[in-house]
Amino acid sequence: MTDAVSSGGTPPRPPGPELRASDADRERVSEVLRDALAEGRLDMEEFEERLDATYKARTYGELAPITRDLPVGQVVAPKVDMLKRPEPDGSWASRIVGGEGSSTWAVAVMSGFQRKGRWTVPRRFNCFAFWGGGELDLREANFADGEVEINCVAIMGGVQVIVPPGVEVVVRGIGIMGGFDHREQGVPGEPGAPRVVVTGFAFWGGVGVERKVTRAERHRLREERRQQRLDRREAVRELKESVRDDVRDAHWRMIGGHHDMMRDRRRRGED
Repeated sequence: MTDAVSSGGTPPRPPGPELRASDADRERVSEVLRDALAEGRLDMEEFEERLDATYKARTYGELAPITRDLPVGQVVAPKVDMLKRPEPDGSWASRIVGGEGSSTWAVAVMSGFQRKGRWTVPRRFNCFAFWGGGELDLREANFADGEVEINCVAIMGGVQVIVPPGVEVVVRGIGIMGGFDHREQGVPGEPGAPRVVVTGFAFWGGVGVERKVTRAERHRLREERRQQRLDRREAVRELKESVRDDVRDAHWRMIGGHHDMMRDRRRRGED
């Protein structure tokens, strides 16, 4: 036999309810809750209650019920990979992947188009909108090169380009009775971040460029602010309790001193 048991090793046991959960496990559950909130499966009160329970959970057995009635809640516990595997670190270097783009063009004629999520922006992307509109969302995208060009032609239509914070934007388009949005141009990019060059032509139309964080990042910032408020409330509560304890201790010391003084007076009177 060549398996781990016959060679003296112990096979990895599946995660049980009593196994301790990690910060990464709690974060995965919180992502499920965020998606459920965005989809309307949970209201804000339910979301906050479950999120509190998530960050208080210490074991898989405590985490499992939190998402049991949600689409991914059929598993007993989050899956744990017993092998250490490299994961994308989210850095700009990991998002400049080379190769060809997953989509190189888009057309909207009295209609619309959209590119968003995990897609790869090619070195040059061409799009055309006539009596229609399109959206190119680069916030979660990878990039085929450190500099990509988005060529937009908008005739009585519009194209919206959404870039994440940290990306340098250069706008070189020409507008006739239309225009290109230059508000994000000139903002310095982060080291290693890609450069997005927006070119093209707009006639009775427009090409907008907007810088926005991702939905997940918005939720993270909200939760961070919420946690900061909770931390401040907890600090104020602890301060109040400390002041009450100090006042109570001072009161009892005063009473004890008074009793000692009266006891000394009685002893002197007896003598």
